[in-house]
Amino acid sequence: MSNVTGERTQTEAQVEQVLKNYDTESRFRKFTSHHVTRTVAFMAIALSLFHLYTAWTGPLVTLKHRALHTSVVMALVFLLYPFSKKSAGDKLTVVDILLAILSLATGAYILIDYNGIVLRAGMPNNTDLIFAFITLLLVLEAGRRITGKELAILAVIFLAYAYFGRSLPGNLLSHRGYGIKDILDYMYLTTEGIFGIPIGVSSTYIILFILFGSFLDKSGMGQFFNDLAMALAGTSRGGPAKVAVVSSGFMGSINGSAVANVVTTGCFTIPLMKKVGYRPEFAGAVEAAASVGGQILPPVMGAAAFIMAETLGVPYLKIAIAAAVPAVLYYLGIIMMVHLQACKRGLQGIPKEEVPRVWDVLKSRGHLLLPLVGLVYLLVKGYTPIYAAFYSIVLTVLVSALKKETRMSFRDILKALEDGTRTALGVAMSCAIVGIIVGVATLTGFGLKLASAILLVGQGNLFITLVLTMIACLILGMGLPSIPAYIITATMAAPALAKMGVPPLVSHMFVFYFGMLANLTPPVALAAFAGAGIAGANPTSTGIQSMKLALAGFIVPFVFVYSPSLMLINTTWLDAVMVTITATIGVIALAGAVEGYLLTHANALTRVLLLVGALCMIKPGVITDVVGIVVIAAAVLLQRMEIKKKREITA
Repeated sequence: MSNVTGERTQTEAQVEQVLKNYDTESRFRKFTSHHVTRTVAFMAIALSLFHLYTAWTGPLVTLKHRALHTSVVMALVFLLYPFSKKSAGDKLTVVDILLAILSLATGAYILIDYNGIVLRAGMPNNTDLIFAFITLLLVLEAGRRITGKELAILAVIFLAYAYFGRSLPGNLLSHRGYGIKDILDYMYLTTEGIFGIPIGVSSTYIILFILFGSFLDKSGMGQFFNDLAMALAGTSRGGPAKVAVVSSGFMGSINGSAVANVVTTGCFTIPLMKKVGYRPEFAGAVEAAASVGGQILPPVMGAAAFIMAETLGVPYLKIAIAAAVPAVLYYLGIIMMVHLQACKRGLQGIPKEEVPRVWDVLKSRGHLLLPLVGLVYLLVKGYTPIYAAFYSIVLTVLVSALKKETRMSFRDILKALEDGTRTALGVAMSCAIVGIIVGVATLTGFGLKLASAILLVGQGNLFITLVLTMIACLILGMGLPSIPAYIITATMAAPALAKMGVPPLVSHMFVFYFGMLANLTPPVALAAFAGAGIAGANPTSTGIQSMKLALAGFIVPFVFVYSPSLMLINTTWLDAVMVTITATIGVIALAGAVEGYLLTHANALTRVLLLVGALCMIKPGVITDVVGIVVIAAAVLLQRMEIKKKREITA
């Protein structure tokens, strides 16, 4: 028993260290003072209860609601997150307490003087400007503490651009310029800057779905997903890797944090993958690619789908339906590469006696699926995501009580409320900072100017424009969580595609994919580096391997741009089925080409044929489909001839 306890403690310590290295949101203080701990817990629980109450009764006036949400979040960040890594991690400083009080004051000012602010619209007084300046500094500092310096630096650059834009040479990026008073007014006293759409979605949809995920976690949903995936795929070839793909995909969709998901599920799946014979780099890459993909997997999609729905003004359900087939293709690509790697290396699964039975898992915790079923049902029936999330949380508490092992105590409920707010802090501050960036882009027209620049370089060619947009998204999304990455790329890069005639939903999904995949692309592949930390592997090698595993994710967005029927947009069911089948064959062939194995080890010629056939099948069109089928059939025939030859030699 002592050995088991020691191993568990060692694993927990490793998880904590990796999280601190790669996930700034995990570098929070652990107070020695019970009074401070209780104060922080009270504030976090109160904020969660406020959002649950407004989900039931309706939100406050827009500016009030967003300001209150932001101010309490900032206060909690200053209390929980130290100034730097070297700062004390167990006690507060006087400066942090003052910053937390100032944060609360910025929200209180809007709540108290809301009528005056409305009457003074466009003509702020000195007090307005002072609070605006303080809020701007507090948002930047709180964001730096919890999300890292990259996003805060980007926001400062954009603020400088708003002020100095008049001095830029040429007409491509220059603008008339704005004074400090104009910038402060726009950022604090309107719903276009800090309190714009990103923080609006954070204070309504995102906080509720993060709470939903927190309640699911407390009911044991994470363990259920792991056990179910183990029961379904554990005994197959390379079973642990397939378990990682399935469980990490589902959990990544719900919790919305790729890096945290890599570490929390990876501490279980990565050692199992290494145990059956996968190389450390491959094991870390599987977990990273699967966790990142959770952001594109319905029904929750890491909450970014709600921002997309709000930005485009379309129902959330339309986003989820459009994302379904591409997400399946993404995961099919990973699973196929995992399977072919296992076949190539002769790896086996986990012994049957060590794997739980599907029926036993479902009998023990299967009832925990009911809240997810309820969520999907409410969304399909046309209820708002806020309504659906609220009642799904209530349903989670009720359903968990059906069995003793999943029943949530009052303490568990309070902990779920506290953890929900804590988890939402990073997303909320990212949204607040991104609000500054989007606000400047709107104020100055930067998004349209960048779109014009991309189109100018692309010379009106759609493919070149797509490639340039992809590169821009991978750079803009570098080191950022998926939600701010999507908002920034949608503001900066999506307009270029819109000008080329790409439908808005398709263009936004395109930039979302590549903003998300920036978590896997070196030099700043945070999710891959976290996986490498757990696996004890080389970070760069793990990043390159994770890109190979996620290769379908780099190609599928190009497919749905040229053929929106893959996203079930303006298409018949027959067309949708045909394009899905051809894309599926293409993804399987692509996996064979990358891994160098399909039916047996593939030589250079076979790999080239598989790659050519894959690209032809993935690209929509009758001619390309026919060519792809012929080329892939030739590759399969060569493989069969190779197998027959080996058998004859053996005989």
